[in-house]
Amino acid sequence: MSQPTRSDVHVNRPLSNLSVAFIQKQSDFIATQVFALVPVTKQSDRYFVYDRKQWYRAVARKRGPSTESAGGGFDVDNTPNYFADVFAVHMDVSDQIRANADTPLNLDRDASLWVTQQLLLKREIEFVDAFFQPSTWTGSTSGVDITPSSKWDAAGSDPVDDVLAETDAVKERTGWRPNVLLVTPQVHRALKSNASILDRIKHTQLGSVTEDLLARLFEVDRYLVARATSDTAQEGIAENMQFLFGTEQALLVYSNPSPSILTPSGGYIFNWTGFFGAQGGMRVKRFRKEGIESDRIEGEMAWDMKLVAPELGAFFVDVLTP
Repeated sequence: MSQPTRSDVHVNRPLSNLSVAFIQKQSDFIATQVFALVPVTKQSDRYFVYDRKQWYRAVARKRGPSTESAGGGFDVDNTPNYFADVFAVHMDVSDQIRANADTPLNLDRDASLWVTQQLLLKREIEFVDAFFQPSTWTGSTSGVDITPSSKWDAAGSDPVDDVLAETDAVKERTGWRPNVLLVTPQVHRALKSNASILDRIKHTQLGSVTEDLLARLFEVDRYLVARATSDTAQEGIAENMQFLFGTEQALLVYSNPSPSILTPSGGYIFNWTGFFGAQGGMRVKRFRKEGIESDRIEGEMAWDMKLVAPELGAFFVDVLTP
């Protein structure tokens, strides 16, 4: 006897309350959590750098009757500068495709999200290239990159002591104590299970090794895990997803949370807000492309990742067992 089939009584259509998109959380992009955004009104300009040596060398002397006081001073370098390159990306939303789109698709919204994600991803990549690389930071005990004698995932290692030794080195060299420790997810995982760290907290009330706890152990204001990821394969090739910050590295650095006159920082992100507006220096706009019967969603940002004081940081390499 004939009976209706499943396809006779139901035609599959898109769900109106569900869609799937792999959009990274904005909190995973940590560039501006490490170094402050410095809003600038002009695309390029200069800033002043005082000679540190002349502020730390003691020149005051005992003064005798009817004699002049000891004299001195300091030099100012006005040659350092920034130039905020403009980065842009767009997506075109066709009239025909928009009119034919099913709920819950909203192509204008989705295009804005995609454009924003692309700019944040590019900024994160630029941050890695500028700051999270070997041979960049000079504030360590040796003035070069640090490779722990005992890997942080090995028995007998003491990552806290390793980091505090470099903290003291930067402080002694510059007068400023690092306040940020940035690690990769792999390094973070190794630290959470490191025997010496677990031994340090065994008498505390905490049941797990949290990022806040690690910040206290390493004596920094911010302990950050670089979790942003990207597909490094070319379009049309099988994806190759990788963490942007690599695997076996860590950065210990002083970052000024409130940029101001007469205060140092390992780095700054100069953000051209004079052109793009105050919303983090990002502008997303929509305009008509009548020739292709589409609306263009375009985003722009402008920044310069500036290494300001390399002596305020120490970079760890090869901290895990190969």
